Amino acid sequence: MDYQVGDIVKLKKPHPCGSHEWEILRVGADFRLKCTGCGHQVMLARKLVEKNTRGLKKKEEG
Repeated sequence: MDYQVGDIVKLKKPHPCGSHEWEILRVGADFRLKCTGCGHQVMLARKLVEKNTRGLKKKEEG
């Protein structure tokens, strides 16, 4: 998959706040993700994000 900053990924397990969706803030060997529900930010290894992704919404252009 082609991950880019600003995209929204849906992960397998929900965050404790109940949201499954995360906004990508940084892409590289590690990803910085921000929970769309509560705004909490985490750093995760690329391998973990790729393994647990259930959906990807591309950033709206324009």
